[in-house]
Amino acid sequence: MENEIFEKMPVRKAYMKFSLPVVFSMVISLVYNMVDTYFIAHTYNKALVAGVSLCAPIFTLMIALGDILGLGGSSVISRLFGMQKEDDGKRLSAFCFYGSIGGGLVVTAIMLLFKQPILTLLGAKTDTFIYASQYYFYLVLGAPLIILNFAPSNLLRTEGLAKESMFGTIFGSVVNMILDPIFIFGLGMGAGGAAIANRLGYLSADIAFVVILKKKSKKLSVNLKQVKVSKRELVDMLSIGIPASITNLMQSLCMMLTNRFLLSHGTDSIAAMGIVMKINMIAALVLVGFSFGPQPLIGYNYGAGNGKRLKEVLSFGYKFEFSLALIFTAILSIFARPILQLFMNDANIVSLGVPMLRLQQMGMAFMAIVLVTTCAFQSTGKALGAFILSASRQGVVFAIVLVIASTVFGYYGILTAQATSDFLTAIIAVLLYRKLLKSEID
Repeated sequence: MENEIFEKMPVRKAYMKFSLPVVFSMVISLVYNMVDTYFIAHTYNKALVAGVSLCAPIFTLMIALGDILGLGGSSVISRLFGMQKEDDGKRLSAFCFYGSIGGGLVVTAIMLLFKQPILTLLGAKTDTFIYASQYYFYLVLGAPLIILNFAPSNLLRTEGLAKESMFGTIFGSVVNMILDPIFIFGLGMGAGGAAIANRLGYLSADIAFVVILKKKSKKLSVNLKQVKVSKRELVDMLSIGIPASITNLMQSLCMMLTNRFLLSHGTDSIAAMGIVMKINMIAALVLVGFSFGPQPLIGYNYGAGNGKRLKEVLSFGYKFEFSLALIFTAILSIFARPILQLFMNDANIVSLGVPMLRLQQMGMAFMAIVLVTTCAFQSTGKALGAFILSASRQGVVFAIVLVIASTVFGYYGILTAQATSDFLTAIIAVLLYRKLLKSEID
């Protein structure tokens, strides 16, 4: 009975059973991010808004590091479960849990040591440095809590516990939303208060995940004595986890490059782009949830050698994602101005943000193709394909497009760089799918 969702449940129902909890938890997290942006924007301090925006790549970096053992581990474990190797999956789950904590401690030490040069690299200037510094300090201090969060939230889904994974994420986000106004306004801590509230939210989620693992899980473990991993198993996890993390690392690079290219256009343009990126994350992360939610389903059936069911899952994923992306494009383009005004009703910020938001949507349907293909590669252990796509859309391809477009078209070249990169990476995704995966499931 426990494997029915993986093997027998109708594809559409199984796809949604895995995806909807992931999407819902992401939406709740995004609601928190929006509330966070709302409270920060309502300090009516543009330098503070810009300073916090400059630290966004650091937060994304920590998510990326969490994905190394979170997504890498869940990919390997889901395939092991498909091959009925449950004891091996349990060992690896314990390793992923404690490995994430250790990695987070190392990140905190390194980033506190190099605080000054990192903030300078991010583009912090005289008017934004103090706010960026405040946010950065508490953000980095909580790195172990953030990085750990992505291990159990992903691993629980390999056992079909998608709703339980959703609960942990939602619980942490609700704590964030409650504490945000208390620390920002009530205690007068501004940018630092926003970061502290966020870290306490992650701590709450981590505690919830541990309780769920101990009470609900039959195949996963947080027992330190079971931490054991072979060199081959570690390589398998890293070969998928690192490309998965590169997706978020490249997002950090994308944010950092965009901010630096916008520096010459003033603080208002950076503040506007910071708000636009948060708004755009609503659609983007919903698409991510629906594309990566069924990862355990894809991995299990690939491990079990069920090519027919795997093909049906991917076919449904492509059609559904592409259609959803077109809907988001229409909504966010048509209602760009009133959406921006909800966050900061400053005439100049809104005027700058409207074309930014609309141009960000132009490549969303192509982004959907890239996301589903990337998930397929990660779930089936196609490390090379996952790596190429992860390093392209907001990394290598984006950087090349940004340099060329900004040189040729100036300011609007910067704004259209992401959509152009999405289109080009979608072409790469189609070619890689045909070469690396299509023959195995036809």
